[in-house]
Amino acid sequence: MPALLALLLVLAVLLLFWVTANILGVIFTLFIAGAIGWLAESILPGQRLPYGWLGAILAGLVGSWIGTWLIGHVGPAIAGIPVIPAIVGAVIVAAVVKLLQRGSKSQRRT
Repeated sequence: MPALLALLLVLAVLLLFWVTANILGVIFTLFIAGAIGWLAESILPGQRLPYGWLGAILAGLVGSWIGTWLIGHVGPAIAGIPVIPAIVGAVIVAAVVKLLQRGSKSQRRT
């Protein structure tokens, strides 16, 4: 009986470490995606992504997918995000957002 309790305790501790590591991994990935989105926002002059950090995170994640699709896995990857393709893709996403914002402003004026 004590061996079974010890085994259950070990399994509970391993499960706790696994869940904590996964949560921290997701948080770190979102942080890197936000930094890449912010960098893309800084590269384009006068461009502000909507929704602040949430928009930057979304631009980083979507940009990573688009950049990897366009140029493949080039350069280093941090938290599973290939940095160079993610920056290229995030700049594309920010440029598309800028064009859409410009188009919606011109429609409101008429």
